[in-house]
Amino acid sequence: MELKLGGKIALLLVILGLGLGALYKFGLISGTGLPGSGGAGAASPIKKETLDKIRKGEETPTTAKNYNFVAKQSITEVKGTSNYQFKDKTVVFPINIWGGWAPIIAANNGFGPNKDSLFFKNYGFLVDLKLIDDPVAARDAFASGQSHVLWGTLDMIALFAPGLSRDSRTTPIVFQQIDWSNGGDGIVVRAHINEAKDLRGKTIVLAQNSPSHYYILSVLTDAGISPSEVNFKFTATAFEAAKAFVDNAGIDACVSWAPDIYNIVDEKYGGKKGGVQGARLLTTTRDASQLIADVWAVRADFARDHKDIVKGLAAGIFKGYDLVKQDGPKIAALMAKGFGVSVDEAKSMMMDAHLTNYLENKKFFLDKDNPANFARTWAAASYVYKAYGAIGTPTRAEEIADTTVLGELDGQFPHHKDEYIPAFNKVNISRMKLESQPILTKSVMISFPPNQWALDRKYDQNIDNVLEESAKLSGKFAAARIVIEGNVDTSRKIEFQREGPRVFKEMSLAVQELSEKRAESVKQAIVNKFKFNPNKLAVIGNGWDNPASLTDHTKNRRVEIKVYPPEAE
Repeated sequence: MELKLGGKIALLLVILGLGLGALYKFGLISGTGLPGSGGAGAASPIKKETLDKIRKGEETPTTAKNYNFVAKQSITEVKGTSNYQFKDKTVVFPINIWGGWAPIIAANNGFGPNKDSLFFKNYGFLVDLKLIDDPVAARDAFASGQSHVLWGTLDMIALFAPGLSRDSRTTPIVFQQIDWSNGGDGIVVRAHINEAKDLRGKTIVLAQNSPSHYYILSVLTDAGISPSEVNFKFTATAFEAAKAFVDNAGIDACVSWAPDIYNIVDEKYGGKKGGVQGARLLTTTRDASQLIADVWAVRADFARDHKDIVKGLAAGIFKGYDLVKQDGPKIAALMAKGFGVSVDEAKSMMMDAHLTNYLENKKFFLDKDNPANFARTWAAASYVYKAYGAIGTPTRAEEIADTTVLGELDGQFPHHKDEYIPAFNKVNISRMKLESQPILTKSVMISFPPNQWALDRKYDQNIDNVLEESAKLSGKFAAARIVIEGNVDTSRKIEFQREGPRVFKEMSLAVQELSEKRAESVKQAIVNKFKFNPNKLAVIGNGWDNPASLTDHTKNRRVEIKVYPPEAE
């Protein structure tokens, strides 16, 4: 669960108060750190006076003053599994310092088990919200039976599931989505990187085995780049990655957090004075707003034995969602007390996540046509981690997701609406392309009958797979603008040139129209199946002007999907 600007600043202040010297993606670094961190190269906490200057725009240093590179490390093995303990009807529910937990904090009326919570009043059990920021420690407490619940981003659950599922008792079962992460993490690139495909063969620095790691792996995969085709350098923390990027001109890109991702970019790209010359943000989770989903999972044996309690947890959290909407300041005060931050800082943290209500959970778990649903998000995370070598055989989505509780709660939250639908207005696509660089380009192959633009599944049986891949890309980058570019076979171009300027001009116009109609066919198929706002997807026909090959003309009969940041509008 990633922390964005407000939450990360709050955490920095927490560290100052506690006297700790390192911070990681999921919270505070403890003895062993996060998977793969090894505890090496911990960042020095930022001074409060420096933080104040950053907030005022008077100073733009990286948060970490020093950095150390660390070796690639695998996820540690689960230490040991055991039966769960369940005392006094108290569910032990670990969480980390993250604004997305506001609904359960609201429903529980704080952190400790108490009889003023909705869980006790409505469902007869208690909840103990324990702060365990280290995800490996949370995983091992879950496996050993000390806790009943495991928090995590869905990609982290995918990373942990193969190890946990070796014991059927500790298979993590996901019942509910808490939120979508929405901004604050980003990929910063130097001037010579125009879009994601330019990262092939380049050096990228980041903190490994974290949602930031998943972020960059996902972007590389969508750009058609294998993890083996880039040079990864790892630091112990994301803040150190930013410092390493600033200090090493040979590093082409870094994945880090706010405020550093904004401080280190060039001033002409919206950064602060003193940013790296030519550096800019390639992408942030503002545009990739349905890439990282926060969820909670229950041990399989506890879910089997106490399905009524699991149902009460989910229902109570949905009611807590309503409490957050009704009285955010009160919930911020509860959060501030438990996290050890100020109320204002808690309010900022709450703004860092889009909380998902009942209807949005139904869309995530049950809508098969949702391009960013559970199954597709799980498959994407499993694919990139397997390709990277972090896991072997992935755990199947159907072994992890349980939708029966959502079904039993149907009708109890009729006032919940889908509040996560970005608005898109019509845009001048030519101007947008001139004034901005795409985040990434994904080439997909669709074969059309000669001189035809309608999708013909008898002619090309791979059409549905192409539409699926295109829709998943569009779904992950939910807030981004998607441009579909049509291209054509160039094999007869020279023939028409030989027939003279008039014929060539006439055929060029016809080919351009054909390529645009082919792109429009792809757009309409995606919109009809996946219910996208039509204005999110724009089309353009390149005609003969964008060949992928001068010799293999079949490669030119393709559609390219380009992702542009929201700012491109």
